[in-house]
Amino acid sequence: MELDVFTLFPDWFGWFLSQGSSVRFFNYRDHTPLSAGQVDDTPFGGGAGMVLRVDVVDAALRAAYGEERGDRRIVALTASGRQLDDDLATELAREPALTLLCGRYEGFDERVVEHLATDAISIGRYVLSGGELAAMVVADTVLRKLPGALGHADSAVEESFSEALEGQPEYPHYTRPASYRGWDVPEVLLSGHHERIREWRREQSRSRSR
Repeated sequence: MELDVFTLFPDWFGWFLSQGSSVRFFNYRDHTPLSAGQVDDTPFGGGAGMVLRVDVVDAALRAAYGEERGDRRIVALTASGRQLDDDLATELAREPALTLLCGRYEGFDERVVEHLATDAISIGRYVLSGGELAAMVVADTVLRKLPGALGHADSAVEESFSEALEGQPEYPHYTRPASYRGWDVPEVLLSGHHERIREWRREQSRSRSR
């Protein structure tokens, strides 16, 4: 996958690069058509805060992709967007190219969402200072679904909210020691009986969902 992030703070994403992730970063200020690196302006109709300008975002996208953006998914990260879940992450992971647009201040001029983005996504019903943390969440949950990302092919198959678990939370995990301060690992997990273990895990997953 080709993953691009448009942001005012590309340095915040150093962790992704340190993990060997193939991510490109574009700074809105590097491509703004306005003087002195301006990227935002006051909202029409009044109100507090500043709004990221549509011409600034468009200029950055044109600098990166030209006029033709093909089938690239361009996601505006905004509180009003579709809520991120495992199904959406799986859908995005199938894309050959994905772009994440980070808002800042009071968010985007709505024309960014309406005309420049193909999707609008939210990571939850709360407000962040900008889209950078949201972009990290989306990028991590998408990249970990790519083949080879987790080292073991089965690692991402049977996990919370996956199709293998019928969209339910993952079952509990235990490791050594088998007994610690009187806190014992469930006996079934020590039994070596694989079918019983599978049934126990399915039931634990269902009970967590309830």
